Amino acid sequence: MFIEVMRRGKKKKYYLAHSFREGSKIRKIRFYLGENLTDKEQSDRRKFGEKIIKERIRARKIINDPFHTVLSGGELKELSRLEAEGEINVFHLSEEDWIKFTQLFTYNTNAIEGSIIDASEVADILEKNKLPTDKPEYDISETYGVSEAVEHIRDTEEHLSLKLIKKLHKIVFGNSKSFAGCLRPKGVEVAVVDAAGEIIHRGAPCESITGLLEELVRWYNKNKENYPPIVLAAVVHNQFENIHPFQDGNGRVGRLLLNNILLKHNMAPVNIELKNRKEYYQSLHEYENNGNLRPTIELMINEYKALRKALKKD
Repeated sequence: MFIEVMRRGKKKKYYLAHSFREGSKIRKIRFYLGENLTDKEQSDRRKFGEKIIKERIRARKIINDPFHTVLSGGELKELSRLEAEGEINVFHLSEEDWIKFTQLFTYNTNAIEGSIIDASEVADILEKNKLPTDKPEYDISETYGVSEAVEHIRDTEEHLSLKLIKKLHKIVFGNSKSFAGCLRPKGVEVAVVDAAGEIIHRGAPCESITGLLEELVRWYNKNKENYPPIVLAAVVHNQFENIHPFQDGNGRVGRLLLNNILLKHNMAPVNIELKNRKEYYQSLHEYENNGNLRPTIELMINEYKALRKALKKD
């Protein structure tokens, strides 16, 4: 890494820069250190800049690694066995089942992200348009938004595309977020930080988002006949969460994409329950850090079993 100095009149702007190879291309990352810095200020800020640049490079590698090494042939056979044991073959949902699933999914997917609207209130909102007076307007809006998005993935024939990704975000957050349907703009980075202030996940650099999503769509189109649907859905969901293309709302859109792929392959949708939030996050962490898809698959199979019971399909 090296420091670049750019002059603007009497001002000097300092950047920490690093060039690295990504596939067949040479990329450069810059991190702004400040203006008219002393040698000591440069040295002090460089340490922080190096950490940020390393995290950005790591984010790129995490996102790129799994594309060509998802699962071995032996693991695919094992997944077929797990699918059979989990009884997640296609079963037809009645309109009554869809109403119940939509309510369950809407409550849980929003609650995972911090919504304080409870399950009975979700049912009242969606069935009766009865709105709680003591809950935030954005929570109510996003209840309607998720329900509408579920209806959209039932109706659309589209498997996966950049257009669909933006559309789902727009549907869910159109009445609650000013950036609904818009990918993170230049300069807007996202990170998840633990209680100690350590970065445990950083989304892809904003300049890479569109390219990475397009690569994910290409991967899906190339492999949608090669892998079991549950594998396709898990990979797309986990990769999407790694990229983290929106300023907010990535979890809900990712879980909608997961279900859209299942539906397009004639499989029932899956509902990830709030009570399993810890296992859900652990499965994402395991995939991000070790490329291990199995925890996600096993969680989905368990959620299928729970959904069958909730809909009384056994």
